[in-house]
Amino acid sequence: MSKIPETLRYSDTHEWVEDLGGGRYRVGITDHAQELLGDLVFVEAPETGKTIRGGAVCGVLESVKAAADLYAPLDGTVVERNDGLADNPQWLNEDPYGRGWIMVVEADASAGDGLMDAAAYAKIAEV
Repeated sequence: MSKIPETLRYSDTHEWVEDLGGGRYRVGITDHAQELLGDLVFVEAPETGKTIRGGAVCGVLESVKAAADLYAPLDGTVVERNDGLADNPQWLNEDPYGRGWIMVVEADASAGDGLMDAAAYAKIAEV
C-alpha cells in the first residue's frame, strides 16, 4: 500500500508538492508513482532557472520497465534541483518523500490551489 503524507498536496499525474513557505515548493513523485514505474535508473529534471507550466512535461523518469514523463504540478521557476539523483536515482524508490525530491519551484502563493489533498489523491491512486 502506498504512503500518502497528509502534509503534502498532489497532482493527478502523481507528483507531490510541499509548501516550503515564501513562494517556494518542493516537488517529487509519489510513492504510488514509483511503485508503478519500478526500479528507477535515470532522472532528467529541469535545469535551475527554467520556467515550468503546470500540467506540461518538464522531465523524464526512466526505470527498468519504461520511460515516463515528469509533469510540472504547478507554474513557476525551478530554483533548485536534486542533483544527487543523477548518481542515485534509486532514492526515488527508497525515499520518494525525502531524499528523492526532484526540484524546488518558486511560484505565486496561490500556485498550489488546484492540487489535491491526501484524501482526494488516495481516491485516484486507488490505495
